[in-house]
Amino acid sequence: MHRADRPPSRRTFLDVTGATVAAGLLAGCSGDSARSDRSGDPAPAASATPTPVAVTGRHQAGVTLPRLAQPHLLALVADLGATVPPGPLLAELGETIRTLTAGSDPRLLGLSPGDMTVTVGVGPRLVRTADATLPGAADLPGFSRERIASRERGGDLLLQICAGDALLLPVAAAALLDQAGDRVQERWRQFGRRGTEVPVAEDRSAPRNLLGFIDGIVGPHTTAEQERDLWLAGPRAVADGTLAVLRRMEIDLTRFAALSVAEQEAVFGRRRASGVPLSGGSADSAPGLGAKTPDGRYLVPVDAHVRRANPTVVGVGHMLRRSYSIDSPAPGLLFISFQNDLRTFTATLARMDTSDALLPFTTTTASATFLILPGYEPQRPLGSTLFG
Repeated sequence: MHRADRPPSRRTFLDVTGATVAAGLLAGCSGDSARSDRSGDPAPAASATPTPVAVTGRHQAGVTLPRLAQPHLLALVADLGATVPPGPLLAELGETIRTLTAGSDPRLLGLSPGDMTVTVGVGPRLVRTADATLPGAADLPGFSRERIASRERGGDLLLQICAGDALLLPVAAAALLDQAGDRVQERWRQFGRRGTEVPVAEDRSAPRNLLGFIDGIVGPHTTAEQERDLWLAGPRAVADGTLAVLRRMEIDLTRFAALSVAEQEAVFGRRRASGVPLSGGSADSAPGLGAKTPDGRYLVPVDAHVRRANPTVVGVGHMLRRSYSIDSPAPGLLFISFQNDLRTFTATLARMDTSDALLPFTTTTASATFLILPGYEPQRPLGSTLFG
């Protein structure tokens, strides 16, 4: 029997059922659920149809496309068996992604794919099997404030699934794992969601995070900035891919909430309500790191997060951040950054480690880096430039 014709596994059923129940509970709390039309029947909920996102092309979807990231994410990290060749598996996964996002895969269980994207990355071990000199072949070093189980550090395969409909996440994950079969073993997975989008520039917005601050204001947003700091230029095997860093962090919300608003803003170096740097300007203004008060104090404190993580001060490029707030296994943040040089992340965090007012409120509990593979086409399967 073909994989697509198999009945859903018990795990698939439980994943889908759990998500459906959760959605039903949320719907039951909605004020709109009590509205009725003139016939006395509940009025149908109004919802815009999400715009499908192109799967094939120069880059994989789910990094810069769609431009406004979907509100729901599932990051799934797995290992390949020691003797499993990556090339055929990645090609199969690429084809499965095409059928899932087209809505033609029966394992989607009748759900509309909408704006769902699936982004695939491979870990350093797999990159080294192809060429140890390639970007993506290096593991992340350890840092302070980590409490990471061995199972939740590193990994061979990343499946990043994003969608406007949270029901799609476990269903798509089950289909992809079904396609991979016993060739992969799951390490860990993390669901996340983006907060309310806040305008930060004329044509750009960013979400609030779990601490109430606007997250992801700074980054390579223009095409020129992305070519400089985001996409890999070569060698050909990895060109048009990028490097991803995933860090799951618990956040001490109780201790942070006990601070005054002014103290919270000093931690970040920005106004909580607007995202404007403490040195003034607008939300997308560069922080004035040299600006001082009349009595000589820096307007942006010396240990403020925007100062310690400032790419110009660190001497690195910009990261594209698409982070998601989480509430399980503990309240916190799934930090995801994309960059074309791993040092962009490692040098930034090393500098933050020495003195960043935000770090004492965080504990990292999972960590990994992946080469996000170049885009693919029917004649150029996913992973073929790297693994043939």
